[in-house]
Amino acid sequence: MELSERFRGYLPVVLDLETGGFDHLTNPILELACSFLHMQDDQLLIKGQESWDVEPAAGLVIEPASLKVTGIELDDPDRNAVDEEAALKEFFSFVRAEMKLHGCHRAIIVAHNASFDQGFLNTACTRCSIKRNPFHPFTALDTATLGALAYGHTVLREACRRADIEFSEARAHGAAYDADRTAELFCHIVNTWDFQTAWLDSASSVDY
Repeated sequence: MELSERFRGYLPVVLDLETGGFDHLTNPILELACSFLHMQDDQLLIKGQESWDVEPAAGLVIEPASLKVTGIELDDPDRNAVDEEAALKEFFSFVRAEMKLHGCHRAIIVAHNASFDQGFLNTACTRCSIKRNPFHPFTALDTATLGALAYGHTVLREACRRADIEFSEARAHGAAYDADRTAELFCHIVNTWDFQTAWLDSASSVDY
């Protein structure tokens, strides 16, 4: 099965953002990471990852408590932060290349508590006057919801533990690590679900 066939023409892209607070209107994006996926023998697998340290957009507020949680040091000389607009445009360029490769007509965000990341991403696009966002504007695949369904828990760390996926507390709250763990969890849930039987059963129940 092709990746485009598994998700009705959508390209699932795992996204994680670390931000300067919880309000997408007033707090900036500080880190962005994405993991790309592919199908092999009807199994969903991680293909690779890209990540960016992002310069906080001018005029936005960075909450000190958020930096304490993420451990981000804005003045770290090794941070190599790039302008928000440049990060988003490069990110979208990678997404479009994957869409073309897999024959997908649109991308869809996969994230843990996806509405949070989606809100920040959409607001950043508006702020940067980016018109061509390849992602669906409101539909997303949320591993917090899927984790509750599959493992009875909404916290990423605990859902991973119950799925026998390694999770490091010391590395958590970094965009690259959290995107990777979210991708592992999403792949595990998708690969565990007997979708072929479910789809056949659904098709056979249609009234003619």
